[in-house]
Amino acid sequence: MTATMSWSQTPATPSPAPPANQAPAATTAPADPPYVLGPVTFSGLVDLYYNVNFNHPASGFNQLRNFDQKANQFSLNLVKLTAEHTPDPLGFRIDLGFGRSFDTIHAAEQAPSIFRYLEQAYVSVKPKNAGGLQLDFGEFVTPAGAEVIETNGNWNYSRSLLFAWGIPYYHFGARATMPVGKHFNGGVSLVNGWNNVEDNNSGKTLIFSGNVTGSKATWSNNYIVGPEKSGTNEGKRQLYDTTLLLTPHPKASMYVNFDYGHEANIGTGSQHWVGVAGAARFQATSIFALAPRIEWFNDADGFSTGTKQKVKEFTMTGEFKMGDAFLTRLEYRRDWSDAAYFERGTGGTHKSQTTLLVGLVAYFGPKK
Repeated sequence: MTATMSWSQTPATPSPAPPANQAPAATTAPADPPYVLGPVTFSGLVDLYYNVNFNHPASGFNQLRNFDQKANQFSLNLVKLTAEHTPDPLGFRIDLGFGRSFDTIHAAEQAPSIFRYLEQAYVSVKPKNAGGLQLDFGEFVTPAGAEVIETNGNWNYSRSLLFAWGIPYYHFGARATMPVGKHFNGGVSLVNGWNNVEDNNSGKTLIFSGNVTGSKATWSNNYIVGPEKSGTNEGKRQLYDTTLLLTPHPKASMYVNFDYGHEANIGTGSQHWVGVAGAARFQATSIFALAPRIEWFNDADGFSTGTKQKVKEFTMTGEFKMGDAFLTRLEYRRDWSDAAYFERGTGGTHKSQTTLLVGLVAYFGPKK
C-alpha cells in the first residue's frame, strides 16, 4: 500500500492495495518504449506457485484459501495483460487474464463465460476544470480490503482471511471519485452487487468511500450496502471496511485492516462476520524483504465459510526481488480454528492446517 492512491495497480515495488476509491493517478512513462503503443500503456504478469500442505488433504485443496488453493502440486495462479489509457478527458482500462485467481473471483458470476476472463473493463471520463472529478463506467475491482488480486501488489503471497471471506472482489456499474483538499478523497458507486456483471435481482448496491492521506499514514474507509440475494430485494447486506496504513520509515510499513459484515435474513434474524488483520513489511536489503501477518476472523453464523467458527492465521513471507521484473516468495502459513474444519488425509478433519509455499511472479509495465 502506498500513499498514492489508485483504483487498481500492479506496482513494481510490492505493497498492499492502496485505497481504491480515488481516480487513477497519472501513469509515469515507462522506461521501456515497447510497453506503450500510441496512447495505450501495457502491463502484465505471470504468477505460479508450489504449495505443500502438511495435512496432505486427499482432495488436493487447501482449506480457506482463495488463490493458492491447490495443495502439494505446481499451479498457475494468474496470467494477466492490462491495457490502459489515462483519461484526458476520456480513457479506459481492460484487464484480461486466466488462472486460479480468475476462477475464484468469478465463481458466482451469472454473465456469459467470456466475462470470466475479465478482471476490469471500464471507460473513464475526467472533465477538465472539474476539480479532479472522475467518472468510471463498467467492471472494476472493489475499493474494500487491504490487499489486491495481483500477488506482486501485496506483501504476502497468500491472501488474508478477510480478503478471501469478508469482502467482494469486483463490481459492475458506475462510480465517481473526487479529491477534496490535499488530504481527503471521496467516492460513491452505484453497482449491480457483489461479484456479478449481471445482477441477480432488481435492487442496486451503493458504495461510499473516503480516504484521508498524510505523509506517513493513510486511513481508508468503505461502506457497502444493498440486496444480494437472488430473485429478491429483501435482506440487505452491509459491510464496513477500514484500513490504517503507517509508513514511519522508508524501509518499514505496517497496516491494520478491520471488517464487519451483516446480512439480514428474509423475515427475521440476520447473519454477521467480523475480523481484524495486522501486517508489516521490513525491507532488510535492496533485494530481500520480510512480511509477517496475523489475523482473527469470526464467522459467527457460518455465512462466509459454511461453518460457524473462529479462525486465526499467522503468515511469514520472505521475498527475494531479482531486477525490476521478477520476484520469488517463500511463505510459511498456519491456520487454526475452534472447529474441525481442515481436511486431513483421506477423510478426517482437523482444527489446524500448516502450509509451505514457493511463489514466482514475473511482470512488466510502467511503475505506478
